[in-house]
Amino acid sequence: MPTSRTCRSPPKRVAIDNGNSDRPFGPFQALYRGDSHANFGNGRNKKEGKKNGTHRTSGQSLFGRFRASYIPYIATSNSGTPYGKRMSHLDLYPDIKPYRQGTLAVDRPHVLYWEESGNPDGVPVVFLHGGPGAGATEGHRRFFDPAYYRIIIFDQRGAGRSKPLGSLSDNTTAHLVADIEALRSHLEVETWFVFGGSWGASLALAYAETHTNHCRGVVLRGIFLCRAREVEWFMLGMRRVFPETWRQFQQFLPEAEQDELLTNYHRRLIDTNPRTHMAAAKIWSQYEGACSTLLPSADSVAAFAAPDKALGLARIEAHYFMNGSFMPEGQLLANAHRLKNVPGVIIQGRYDMVCPIESADALATAWPEARYVIIPDAGHSAMEPGIRRALVDAMERFKI
Repeated sequence: MPTSRTCRSPPKRVAIDNGNSDRPFGPFQALYRGDSHANFGNGRNKKEGKKNGTHRTSGQSLFGRFRASYIPYIATSNSGTPYGKRMSHLDLYPDIKPYRQGTLAVDRPHVLYWEESGNPDGVPVVFLHGGPGAGATEGHRRFFDPAYYRIIIFDQRGAGRSKPLGSLSDNTTAHLVADIEALRSHLEVETWFVFGGSWGASLALAYAETHTNHCRGVVLRGIFLCRAREVEWFMLGMRRVFPETWRQFQQFLPEAEQDELLTNYHRRLIDTNPRTHMAAAKIWSQYEGACSTLLPSADSVAAFAAPDKALGLARIEAHYFMNGSFMPEGQLLANAHRLKNVPGVIIQGRYDMVCPIESADALATAWPEARYVIIPDAGHSAMEPGIRRALVDAMERFKI
């Protein structure tokens, strides 16, 4: 049996690290309201922190760096330019390959795909993909410093490389939360950071509110609280902003079925005939992809239309929507008080049309200890320039 590799002290850096001068965000001002200097614990910012009395001493807790403040920070660079206007090649870490991959059998028939990349002796972080059903991609490894973090990524039931694709059997929020715990135990992780966006943020909340003692911290993006009005917005409300895209989504169905979009899409998506379910899946997935970015992105729409992604996303998403995400209405918000002592960051695009900012604001109100960062020139996608920059920065700030 391998020994536990949960890191209790800063991991030894490996060759991937380029040193202080090349680390992302060193030149950038602090992203969070109340911080006058970026403090990553080394280099120029560490010296400035000592000089200005903001440097964290060895006796301070990690949570002390995330002082409670509901008031959101509107993210900009030193020049005052919004993130999307000024980019660096260091906004994401370089592509890397996993050093270990495997599968984990859970409830039949589900077999989960998982992988580890980065530093085998690093601080563990688990990435929770969206959807539900979207699956993880190679690009998701790039939010984390591979010299510091032990990056754990897996595909949830029925999604991505987990088998069987699109399976709805025993596929509920409670099952997914249990799967995260099973994976943590399988990989012999004691505590880890939990990182998720959109549905991944919902699942991260459900997990952290249940297993608080295993969470070092939580980073959330594009908040979806699984409330009925959020599902109604996705199915009907987005036509207010994307009328032509929504019309294509609506008119895929026969006119007699257009008054009940969710019910009739769901019926097609669970049909056993591939011609029936794949046609509906492609339209559903493209609708979501087209509404996910601030500016039109043909690449985003094409990625959402890929057959495996489209089927997993559309079928499982509709399954969860039809069943209230298998949680009582408002559960995630009602249980947010359980996270009081868990360091957290909430990152939200101002113009997120898939998961409107109202939900992030509600969560920030219920969880005032979390940092709340609004990206002023971004939509929903994690790959929006300002959002991905803020996500990387959030994990930089969690470094000890």
